[in-house]
Amino acid sequence: MSRIVLKVGGAVAGEAATLALALAQRHEVCVVHGAGPQISAELERAGLEVRFVDGRRVTSKAALAVVRGSFAAVNADVCSAIGALAVPLFGDEIGLEAVRVRELGYVGSPLPSSPAAIEDALAAGLVPVVAPLGVGPLNVNADEAAAALSVGLGADKLLFVTDVPGLLLGGAVASTIRVAEAERLLAAGELGGGIVPKLQAAVAATRGGVDATIGATAVVA
Repeated sequence: MSRIVLKVGGAVAGEAATLALALAQRHEVCVVHGAGPQISAELERAGLEVRFVDGRRVTSKAALAVVRGSFAAVNADVCSAIGALAVPLFGDEIGLEAVRVRELGYVGSPLPSSPAAIEDALAAGLVPVVAPLGVGPLNVNADEAAAALSVGLGADKLLFVTDVPGLLLGGAVASTIRVAEAERLLAAGELGGGIVPKLQAAVAATRGGVDATIGATAVVA
């Protein structure tokens, strides 16, 4: 049975549950979700700064509590949509290691890992639903967390389910992009916004031996 890591954005988390259930009939599926829109809305409501550097959210200690609350809400929604197969998990509680990026506050770069709680859930035919917090706790970009887990878990595929159709190049969605070209575009600063961490994560996963796809765009070695 093949193993798939499904990364879902906060904007499409509920809808992605249908895909997770369909895939779980024939594959081992681990879901990693974000909560970007929810976190930004809650930070603004609390009067806290909303700022990103290269797609990563700058996170103060006060903001970290908001991040956790937003992750908890999205995690509960995704688990509810998936149903009885879902296992709610928080990365910092199951041993998702991350290296702190101090210039961004309480933010971490995740390391490839295979937490026992995820392995146990998959072995039982369940669907672990992971909120991307690193041990610390640290706020971890969900795209990066999904890539690190896909490599650590030895997944066959990493699928990014997002509210964009894929990587736009020349006004059209690219069906494929090679790692070398992706790295060139990233280094040249020719891309911006949320596609940057997704493409970086897809490149990391591909280099780690995992097939990665962002929407309709496959990232190939």
